[in-house]
Amino acid sequence: MTEILVLYYSQSGHVLNMAEQIARGIETIEGCSARLRTVPKISTVCEATEDTIPEQGHLYVSPDDLKECDGLVLGSPTRFGNMAAPLKYFIDSTSDVWLSGSLIGKPAAVFTSTGSLHGGQESTLLSMMLPLMHHGMIIMGLPYSETTLMTTTDGGTPYGASHLAGNNNDRSLSDNEAKLCRALGQRIALTAKTLIS
Repeated sequence: MTEILVLYYSQSGHVLNMAEQIARGIETIEGCSARLRTVPKISTVCEATEDTIPEQGHLYVSPDDLKECDGLVLGSPTRFGNMAAPLKYFIDSTSDVWLSGSLIGKPAAVFTSTGSLHGGQESTLLSMMLPLMHHGMIIMGLPYSETTLMTTTDGGTPYGASHLAGNNNDRSLSDNEAKLCRALGQRIALTAKTLIS
């Protein structure tokens, strides 16, 4: 079984919804499965800690999840044109995975959600690609053969899937955004499966 890790941080649920759409896309490819994982919030109080298992939702990621995956799709809300601190904090702790070379040659993609249409979607996606390149991963986006990229008026970029949550953070995934999330999942799954064969 080809397993793709969908690793995300979500505060308001939009990135979580995108992750689940990406997982749906992955699982439409025969012989492929999605492993959904998240990261805990960061506390400004040094003594605060999170339980090892979240109260609800997907499990927290471990280094073994990275070492065992055949591909990775990384997602975060935008924070001033960059990935959110909790996801960056986890990525900064993956030196042992980097030293092992476990991610070298595996396909990877990224996704994000913003409050405004020009809220830094593309710079956030690019910021998430950088550590994946350092890990030796093969970075993949969404090609324009996904014709939805030419017609969408909300989220969707060639750098990865994106979502426009709106100023009040109240917009659900549009049909176009969900379709592009599933397409991204399928693309990573097919590539990982091909590379393993």
